Amino acid sequence: MKIKEAKTKINFTRFTIAVISALMCGAILLAESSSIKAAPDSSLSPQTKRELAAARQATARYHNINNAIADGYIDINVCFPNMGCHYLKPDILDAEFDAAKPEILVYADFGNGQPRLVALEYAVPTALSATPPEGFTGNDDEWHRNETFGLWTLHAWIWYPNPDGMFAGNNPRVP
Repeated sequence: MKIKEAKTKINFTRFTIAVISALMCGAILLAESSSIKAAPDSSLSPQTKRELAAARQATARYHNINNAIADGYIDINVCFPNMGCHYLKPDILDAEFDAAKPEILVYADFGNGQPRLVALEYAVPTALSATPPEGFTGNDDEWHRNETFGLWTLHAWIWYPNPDGMFAGNNPRVP
């Protein structure tokens, strides 16, 4: 009888640990999703949101990195913490901004060996434009002058939420 009681006690203990673990994971996910919902992107204009939706639709196929490579995006060996690895499509690098045609796709590895599309990056050579280009409608986008590469650049974190905002240069959630 004592052996049966001991087995029951062990099974109950394992069950309790499993339930507590599940509740803790749920709490962590809830906290993470709450912080994501608090991102300042809720203030984006309806037109900017439509432009971002068009960008999502146009780039959804690039979740599979092989599709990006097949369409001419090349690994330029530029990887940064809190940003990711950059794949450039050189034949569309010009002075034109088109939300549906980002010059750069940004991928991150979250430890599973599979690159995950996290952001789009728009780029305009500084030689073609002395001032930041007109990008998304309104004043929410944040173009950066990258002296190293001679580019104006703009990130749009449409595929991985950024607590610092849709157009922030870095994403603290990206390894």
